[in-house]
Amino acid sequence: MSALESQPPGPPGPVPPVLHCAGRVLSLARPVVMGILNVTPDSFSDGGRYATPDEALAAAEQMVAEGAAIIDIGGESTRPGATPVSTEEELRRVLPVVERAAARLPAIVCVDTSNPELMRRAQASGAHMINDVRALRRPGALEALAATRMALCLMHMQGEPASMQRDPRYRNVVDEVGEFLGARARACTQAGIAAERLCVDPGFGFGKLLRHNLQLLAGLTQLAAIGPPLLVGLSRKSFVAALLAVADAAAGAGAGTGAGVGAGATVAPVRAPTGRLAASLALASIAVMRGARIVRAHDVAATVDAVRVAGVIAAHVADAADATKGG
Repeated sequence: MSALESQPPGPPGPVPPVLHCAGRVLSLARPVVMGILNVTPDSFSDGGRYATPDEALAAAEQMVAEGAAIIDIGGESTRPGATPVSTEEELRRVLPVVERAAARLPAIVCVDTSNPELMRRAQASGAHMINDVRALRRPGALEALAATRMALCLMHMQGEPASMQRDPRYRNVVDEVGEFLGARARACTQAGIAAERLCVDPGFGFGKLLRHNLQLLAGLTQLAAIGPPLLVGLSRKSFVAALLAVADAAAGAGAGTGAGVGAGATVAPVRAPTGRLAASLALASIAVMRGARIVRAHDVAATVDAVRVAGVIAAHVADAADATKGG
């Protein structure tokens, strides 16, 4: 069954989560994968790979063939240390790709941006969704999105990309991220954006150290309970390499799995982004088991397999727990 479908009446019981996307309905009854398509020269993993709209469209077509339900098109890098681009440049990079993808693909076409002007023009170009790392906090962004029918992902980020990793601090990262996402979701609904158009992202790696990311992973069930469907982006990130380095060091020393991830741990990333696939899949599977409904990923085919298996297991675990309660 395709993830893109109208929702027919069903038997009584819990209503499967859905995301309303500018006239399309994305079913999240089973977790889905969002494929990453960066049309930038400086993204941390795939910058410069898709220099023309036709190359970008070919990559998007491949992702859809591999099972992606959403294609996330970004024209400005948000990696740590990234510098902003002008509105004109972001529009030039993104809109031709959105137009081609929306005309050719059955998937949800998403634009990864915080720019109100791009938000205003995205829907007219065929986009169905906006993914905003700043959660509509830029002036005019909330009003721009409210004037459309597009879905929206609200992400948590402490600071700005240029400086967010210098010294992030939290009292309790799970509580603070949850409070922020809940407040931004309320701001959206108060502005007239229907709750069915919203999903939320805790922002792994955005103003967070390794220990913060691990605490968020452990607390995903709490964040999933906020209400909107939970999206996670874990693929190839530097904290994945840092976690691999901790695991490698622990294995070499014969230490337990918790070695090196305490409050004072600092571990330098050692593996290139393309060498982080297996660890990214493990983290994606854990996230689905803890409530994630959308997994954002570079390696679509492998992630689709991992997410589907994790989704089946999570459903069986939930059914078994319900049966136990009922007995």
